Amino acid sequence: MTDRDEQLLKELDIRLKQLMYLCDSLKDENRRLKEELQLKNTEVDKVQTEIEQLEKKYDNLRFAKSFNGNNPEEIKRAKERLSKLVQDVEKCIVLLKS
Repeated sequence: MTDRDEQLLKELDIRLKQLMYLCDSLKDENRRLKEELQLKNTEVDKVQTEIEQLEKKYDNLRFAKSFNGNNPEEIKRAKERLSKLVQDVEKCIVLLKS
């Protein structure tokens, strides 16, 4: 083997080690990013649940305030909603009795 061949082999060896190191680094970064993504997804789920709960509370508050208001349209909508809720409850009772 000539000096040139030996030099090329050494360079190849160095470059392979660098490539392996880079590959390991990228694997670590990928693992870390996946963990971070999972945490973010969990946070997003929590926030979405909280938003849904707040929307329900807001709707209930708006419904309750509609009975206190002087606006006939709001009172009419509230009565319709209350009537629908009563009908739903009656349906549930009938299904439970069956």
